[in-house]
Amino acid sequence: MATFFRNKVIKSVGTVPVEIVTVDSGSKVTAIGLSVANLLDGNTRVSIQVKDDTSVLGFYVKDVMIAPSASLRAINGGEKLILPQGNSLFVTADQDDAVDVILSYCLLYTSPSPRDLSTSRMPSSA
Repeated sequence: MATFFRNKVIKSVGTVPVEIVTVDSGSKVTAIGLSVANLLDGNTRVSIQVKDDTSVLGFYVKDVMIAPSASLRAINGGEKLILPQGNSLFVTADQDDAVDVILSYCLLYTSPSPRDLSTSRMPSSA
């Protein structure tokens, strides 16, 4: 199993829900950091939702107010959010182009990773 650490940056999230990450088949994601920064001169409210593999959508945080030029650390300090295959993470703000989102995560391939499939570990039979 291969493990990779990644950051994903999403600029100018607004009133339309934006999919931050979707977990592909054969993998899982452990979110180890999630920051949402207010880009506006006034307050904004943010919601973060998780969609499971049966398409049920639930709030991780709902309508949290972020002050101007401030940020919300939705996941930090050792907290983790586990997203198995088929799960997705969405962010929405109450105003257009209101927030930037940075997700730090660990991607774990639970089946052979693309890298593992590109090279054979078995000796050739000659």
